[in-house]
Amino acid sequence: MRTHTRRAVLGAGIAAAGGGLLAACSTGSGTDSTKGAGHSGHAGGPAEAPGGYVSPDGPEVAAAEHKRGSGPVRKVALTATAARLDLGGRTVGSWAYGDGLPGKEVRVTAGDTLELTLANHLPEATSLHWHGLALRNDMDGVPDLTQRPVKAGGSFTYRFAVSHPGTYWFHPHSGVQQDRGLYAPLIVEDPKEPLAYDKEWVVVLDDWVDGVDGSTPDAVLAELSKGMGGMDHGSGAGSGGMDHGSGSGGMDHGGMDHGGSGGMGHGAHSMGGAKAPSPAGPSRMLMGATSKLLGGDAGDVDHPYHLVNGRTPQDPQTFRARPGDRVRIRFVNAGGDTAYRVALGGHTMTVTHTDGYPVTHAPTDALLLGMGERYDVVVTVKDGVFPLTALAEGKKRTALAVLRTGGGAAPDASVRPAELDGRLLTADRLKADGSVRLASRKPDRTVRFDLTGSMARYDWAVNGKKYTPDQRYPVRAGERVRLSFRNSTTMWHPMHLHGHTFALPDGGPRKDTAIVLPGRRLDVDLDADNPGLWMLHCHNVYHAESGMMTVLGYQK
Repeated sequence: MRTHTRRAVLGAGIAAAGGGLLAACSTGSGTDSTKGAGHSGHAGGPAEAPGGYVSPDGPEVAAAEHKRGSGPVRKVALTATAARLDLGGRTVGSWAYGDGLPGKEVRVTAGDTLELTLANHLPEATSLHWHGLALRNDMDGVPDLTQRPVKAGGSFTYRFAVSHPGTYWFHPHSGVQQDRGLYAPLIVEDPKEPLAYDKEWVVVLDDWVDGVDGSTPDAVLAELSKGMGGMDHGSGAGSGGMDHGSGSGGMDHGGMDHGGSGGMGHGAHSMGGAKAPSPAGPSRMLMGATSKLLGGDAGDVDHPYHLVNGRTPQDPQTFRARPGDRVRIRFVNAGGDTAYRVALGGHTMTVTHTDGYPVTHAPTDALLLGMGERYDVVVTVKDGVFPLTALAEGKKRTALAVLRTGGGAAPDASVRPAELDGRLLTADRLKADGSVRLASRKPDRTVRFDLTGSMARYDWAVNGKKYTPDQRYPVRAGERVRLSFRNSTTMWHPMHLHGHTFALPDGGPRKDTAIVLPGRRLDVDLDADNPGLWMLHCHNVYHAESGMMTVLGYQK
C-alpha cells in the first residue's frame, strides 16, 4: 500500500482550482514569503489596528511568518462568480468558485507557500478565509479586520506559508455568502505521512437553500432577524450552574429525536457583505427540530436539500474501490446551520484526525460534525454496495453518497444505516496524539466568553455585545491562554477561532472548532504564538452574522 504520494492523481487541480480561471498573478505580492497580499487596486490592503495592538501586517506578523519558512510556491487562480449548479436532479442559480460544487480542491504539501489569486466576478464584495490554518494575519480574509473587502470586479492575491498538514477548507467571511456555493476543500499533505492507505476521498457536507424557489441566504437571514416575539425559547440570561464541560459537553448517545426551533435576529455586522434584501421565496424558518446530542434545539433554518459533494440523495456521488482497500476519508462540514451525524453502512470507521491534528486512533460507527469541523477516518472496505449517510441531526433529512466495491443495487435515498444509532464519537471522547499534545502549563490568562442571545429575538452575541470590528480581547505573545466558553442560550454553538488551534480538556484533541452545548461550559487552552487580530465566532453563519463574533487581539 502506498502511504502518501497522490499529488499526481488528486493534486492535478492545484494549477486550476475553480472552474473559469484567470491566469495566476502575483501583483504586488513580491517573492519574499514574509510580505503580505498583492492586489490589483480593486481591493485594499490590511485593515488598520487600533493603538496598542499588533497590526495585521505589522513586523510581529512578518516575523512569525518568517519562522514558518518559505517553501516551493504553488500558484492557483480562483474566480468567484455567479453560476448554474447541478445538484443532481435540480439545477439552481447561485455563486460558486468556478462552475462546480464544491469548488475544486486545492492541494499543497506542508512547507509550501500558497499563492492564490481571487478574482471577484460577484455583484458585491467578498473575501477568502482559510479555515483552520495558522497563517499570517493579513491573509486571514476577514473584511474590515485583517483586510479591506475584495470589491466587485477586483482581485486579491493571498500568499502565505502553509506549515501544518491536515484537512482544511476555505470560504468567504462576507455576510452570509458561505451559505451559497462559495466553498472548497484545502488539503495539506504531510511529506512524512505516517498513515498507510490505498485511496483517499474528500467528503464535503452542506445544507442548501440558495436558488430554491426564490430563496437566498440573505432572505433567510432577513426572515430570521424578525424574531419570534413572545415565543421565547430561552432569554439568554444564564442557565444557572453550568457544567465544566468536555469538548462536546458530555453528549448523549441517544437516538434521532426530533422536536422545536425558532429563528430570528438582525445582523449588527455584515462580514463585508451587502445589505440583506426583502425576504424572498417560502418561509425557511425551521420549527420543531431537536436533538439530544445537541442539547435541545437543532437549528434555525429549513434547508430543502442536504448534499454530499454537491449532490442530493436522489443522484448521489459514487465512490469506487476494491474489496479490502484501506480508504482515508476526509470529512468537512461546510453547512450553514446543520450538524451532521455520519456513518458508512456496514463498516466501522477509525478516527485518525480532527481539525487537521492527529488523535489516538478510535473506532466508531458514527461521527458528529458541527459546522466548520473536520474529521479524518480510515476504513477497510467490504465487498458490495454501501450507503455513506450524513443525517442532518434533528432535521429529519439526510445527505447521501454511495460506496461501490462490487455488484448490487444502489441504496435508496431514504436508507438509514444501523450504524447511525451505534457507537457515536464526539470530540470530547478523543485524545490528542502525543506528538501534538500541549505541554502541561498553567494558563497565564483566562478570557471568559459568555455566549448570549435567544431564538425569540435572534440577538446572538458574545458577552452580550454584538460584533463590531473594533472589539478586542487582549492577549500577549508567549502566553498560555484559556478560553472559557459559557453557553447561557438554549442553542448549541460551534465556536471557531481563527489562526490557532486549542486543546480540549484532559488531554483532549487539538481543534479550531468545538461544539458548546446549551447550559454548558467549555474551557480550552492555546499557546499564543501567532500575532495579529483573530476572529472568534460561532460557525452557524446566521448566528455569526447576527452578532456572535468577537476578536482576540495580540497586544504590542
